[in-house]
Amino acid sequence: MPTAAPVVLFVSDHVAGSVDVLTVPDGTVTGRLTGRHLSEHAGFLALPGGRVACVDDRRGELLVLDPYGEELVERAVPVAVPAEHLACDPAGRRLAVTTGLGRNTEPWSDLLTVVDLATDETARVRTRVGEPGVTVLGGGDPLVVLRHREPGALAAHRFADLLAAPPGCPVVPPHEFLPLPDDGHGDAHAPGSGHLFVATGEGVHRARRKDDTLLAEAVIPWEAPARGWYLRLDTRRAALWSTLRGGAPDPLRWPEWTNQAWRHDLETGRTTLTELGPGLVFRLALARSHTAFTRIHPDGDELLLLGADGVVRRSPLLAMDGAPRRGGTPWEGVQRRAVAASPGSDWVAVTRGGHGEVHIVDARTGHEAARPRLSTPLHHGGHMALRSRTDGAEGDPVGR
Repeated sequence: MPTAAPVVLFVSDHVAGSVDVLTVPDGTVTGRLTGRHLSEHAGFLALPGGRVACVDDRRGELLVLDPYGEELVERAVPVAVPAEHLACDPAGRRLAVTTGLGRNTEPWSDLLTVVDLATDETARVRTRVGEPGVTVLGGGDPLVVLRHREPGALAAHRFADLLAAPPGCPVVPPHEFLPLPDDGHGDAHAPGSGHLFVATGEGVHRARRKDDTLLAEAVIPWEAPARGWYLRLDTRRAALWSTLRGGAPDPLRWPEWTNQAWRHDLETGRTTLTELGPGLVFRLALARSHTAFTRIHPDGDELLLLGADGVVRRSPLLAMDGAPRRGGTPWEGVQRRAVAASPGSDWVAVTRGGHGEVHIVDARTGHEAARPRLSTPLHHGGHMALRSRTDGAEGDPVGR
């Protein structure tokens, strides 16, 4: 009988320029790339078969990584950088990469790259300077929908039109606009219904495709005096998740920020809020039966495991040298944590930024199974993705 494919963890140190592949839960390194500085902001995009896509911001390449193949790097395609966001159509075939700030104080690039993995066709066009989010809607010829800020808008492009653009990075105007508030940040796409979602201060704006147009639908309220800056699709139970941050916007007061887990059931329309505690909570990860968060606070960091029953299990995490402190910001020159999980597994991984360590935890018990130490410090917490070959994570077609 063939051996089941292992659960694997991709760990990127985007500062040192490495990507390690570990088996879970033992933490054995089975593959490694060096000289690869992945875009932490664009993140990892789940593709069918346990593969992932990501962007090397130094070399300017979209990478398709297959931990179950003969070669870890299945494909490397030139794209415009610095990569801001990464998304694909529901089939995992047609991808789009937007560009943003990189190590600059203001947006300066208006380049968008589209790639067809089946035909190896690719094109770069100019759209609009900013920090655009992106979704790629299926249903016939895919629509590449850019989420712009200041002024806020959803801008739709036919994928075929972008791919047919002549060389020289021409300006390609969208064929469809929908207005948005100026503070959009956070994108999700539900392939089953064809809806796309954008987090704003007002709530979650949603739209659906009708032929080659976008139809706006009612805004989903946050139901709290706070907002989410991160939005993702739950492929397990048709829901949207975010973390609502409240309190004074001054980043020097980050230890006082409030945090709530926000879950909106897309079938019933019911929203659930769960208190997570003060400090810095941002990205989340979806395991088989739990949703994982990390909370950074001067009084101690925690891994938070929210079960389907609404109960939060709290596990303390080892302190980080160089962690955010009172009187400073939680962003500049400090260490952070990345969190990863797979909807087909009960394992959760959390990094200890600056120490090169990864906590591998059983979400069912909160107990640590292994703590591998890698050969780089995992500056700024690094970035991770946890996959199995048949976990269905590709049902969320937006990079995380």
